[in-house]
Amino acid sequence: MTITTKIEKPSASNAGTAGAHFDVVVVGAGSGGIAITAGLLKRKPQLKIALIDPSEVHCYQPGWTMVGGGIFDNDTTKRSMQSVIPAGANWIKDAVETFVPQENKLLLSEKGAVYYDQLIVAAGLKLNWAAVEGLPETLGKNGVTSNYQYDLAPYTWELVRSLKDGKALFTQPPMPIKCAGAPQKALYLSADHWHKNGSLDDIQVHFYNAGAVLFGVQDYVPALSSYMEKYHAGLHFGHNLVRIDGNARKAWFSAKAEDGSEHLVESDFDMIHVCPPQCAPDFIRSSPLADEAGWVDVDSATLRHKRFSNIWGLGDVTNTPNAKTAAAVRKQVPVVAENLCSVLDGDEPVVAYDGYGSCPLTVERGKIVLAEFGYGGKLLPTFPKWLNDGTKATSLAWALKAKFLPEFYWQGMLKGREWLTSPDSLKTPDAESKQKESVSP
Repeated sequence: MTITTKIEKPSASNAGTAGAHFDVVVVGAGSGGIAITAGLLKRKPQLKIALIDPSEVHCYQPGWTMVGGGIFDNDTTKRSMQSVIPAGANWIKDAVETFVPQENKLLLSEKGAVYYDQLIVAAGLKLNWAAVEGLPETLGKNGVTSNYQYDLAPYTWELVRSLKDGKALFTQPPMPIKCAGAPQKALYLSADHWHKNGSLDDIQVHFYNAGAVLFGVQDYVPALSSYMEKYHAGLHFGHNLVRIDGNARKAWFSAKAEDGSEHLVESDFDMIHVCPPQCAPDFIRSSPLADEAGWVDVDSATLRHKRFSNIWGLGDVTNTPNAKTAAAVRKQVPVVAENLCSVLDGDEPVVAYDGYGSCPLTVERGKIVLAEFGYGGKLLPTFPKWLNDGTKATSLAWALKAKFLPEFYWQGMLKGREWLTSPDSLKTPDAESKQKESVSP
């Protein structure tokens, strides 16, 4: 006899109510939250999992750079949240107010308390627009734009197409930020358009970077520098955007001199692409889960919380010293899934995250420098060098970014398909001791 079990399509209406208890609670339904929920349900379909997020939409954020470059249509980067919640999960459409880890409890804005056996925090980060004086008031007008927000990316492309002469500024704040290459991606695609339509000679392009180098991993700098030279871009390191006046078309930067002193630098602009300062969400920074800087305090290998053994961190919200990218999340998901399942089975974490992150730097339409690296800047290429040399701009990397990755995101990653993500075994003194014993004569 065959017994058929009906799995309800997730919705906010069939989600848990106040006082509900779950095997696993996932905070945040971004790329990490959706992917880990799908991955856990593939491994242990019987798990009772709650996914907490107030948003009604889910966005493919890596696509916004391409929208700002006139390559993707903005609508293709957004779907309803309900359509991506994994079947079998309980979606609680609410926001977390407080964590009470000593009681395995969350307090929600509207639906009261929710209890858990295991908690995964995948809450992303906060775009702190207000950290730049005058920025919130002028975003989306007066030539002020950003590919870091869904409704602003089309405005970037509008500005790029309409600019025939003048000055275009691109800014990058202090780290950490998500997708550290995104500020210069916007510059490259914009300048490439101006180069190809013959207007680049009449446009002054400037990159204002709060950091000291063009890119954090030196191996990729030569290729990127060659494109900055191609586009005649002025490079201003140690310059952090602190104020903007959209009506006057002026921006001010705090500039660091070699002796450590700071002074204000003023620049006018016809167009400015701003990457906002970023920090952990307020409800994370004020919680007992946070480190001194406000990020979820996890072990960089196991992604398990350093003080609460039944709490895990995933994605941008953690304090792991890796690049905050969707590719990093994709590699972290099986680590959290395998380790959490091992703990549920009564064992200890078994696999480790190596810090992998990827940044496809769109240096021109049709070519990408595919930066892939882990902790300490160690190169971790997916492909052999003869197939794709990540330190050079290649057409293959562009095809991967423009054609394969968007579809894989929706139909692969968010469905729990963990292709090319097998994590390394966790190296612990106990594990190494057991391995030596097993090979001893």
